[in-house]
Formats: sequence, structure tokens, C-alpha cells
Amino acid sequence: MNNIDKHFTPFSDDIVFFDAEMTQLDVEKGELMAIGMINYDGSKELYLELEYDKSTLSEWTKEHVVPYLNSSSKISKTLARQKIKELCGHSEPHLVATVNQWDMTFWHKLFAGEETPVNRIPIDFASILYAIGLNPTRTIDDKKSEFYKQFGIDISDYNLHNALDDTRLMRDLYFKLAKKVFIK
Repeated sequence: MNNIDKHFTPFSDDIVFFDAEMTQLDVEKGELMAIGMINYDGSKELYLELEYDKSTLSEWTKEHVVPYLNSSSKISKTLARQKIKELCGHSEPHLVATVNQWDMTFWHKLFAGEETPVNRIPIDFASILYAIGLNPTRTIDDKKSEFYKQFGIDISDYNLHNALDDTRLMRDLYFKLAKKVFIK
């Protein structure tokens, strides 16, 4: 079956697409560096770069993430939480993240026990891909371009490993695969 024919039917449009970049994947030592968020209809985007301890950077992060950071001024975790709450509003949307286990771990680390402005059940986009028969490891560098090309997405339009561009890419693929689109 051609991958372009694979689709899913979303439950709701009350979602926010989310991606995070962290200094390393060790959840004990790592810190959030950047967050990208986009609401469902694309009318609100949020890109934040947070203060972090540079000594916690992994070599991979130095090479693949740091060059795509946009801002020389970083914000505090307190201000980041406030801006995230403003974007999410009061509906408690589901967060949609591709690498849910990492993104959500660091999300909860950011909120440090505070109530978060989203539904307690995040949506794992990689699991959606897997369930409809697509390889969720599509982000492997040598296969990435071909994977997205079959859906009419040119990845050269995105700065990969930039949290906002990664979120835009996820959202674009989500809409290519979703049978039911709620945007008015």
C-alpha cells in the first residue's frame, strides 16, 4: 500500500502541537533549552528559549541543536510556564508530540509539580504513525527527505532540530494524514 493512502481520524481538534529541545536525554541531568508550540488552527505559535546550564550540553546537542537556537536572550522557567498557559487557554488541550517520552518528561520537569494547562493524556504522534503502518523512525537522517516527499512536504523548508520548525513539520504531516480536519 502506498503510504500516501494511509490516514487516521482524529478524535478532536482541541490539541496543541509541541516539540522540545533539551541539553541531553538524561532526565536527571538534562534541561529544556527550547520549546515550540502551535495550536490546532495555526493562529497561535510559541517559540521559547529557556535559561539552562551549558555544562549539561551533550556533544550531540552542541552539534545538532545549538546552531538552530534563535535567541541570544533566554527566558526563565517561570515566564515560560506563563507563556505556555496563555497559549493553551482554559480548554486543557491534548499535547501532540512526536517523541512523547522525552518531550513530556521534560515538560513535567518544567512545571515541577504545578498543574499544567493541558490534558493529562498527551498524544504520541509516533504511535499514530506506527498504528497506520508508517515507520515512526522517519526522522532518521538518511531517510527523512524521502519520507516527507511522499506527502508533498519539502523538509528543506524547515530548520530541523529547531523546536518551532520541528513542530511546524509535525503539524504539516498531521494534516496530510488526518481524514477529518476541523478547521473552519
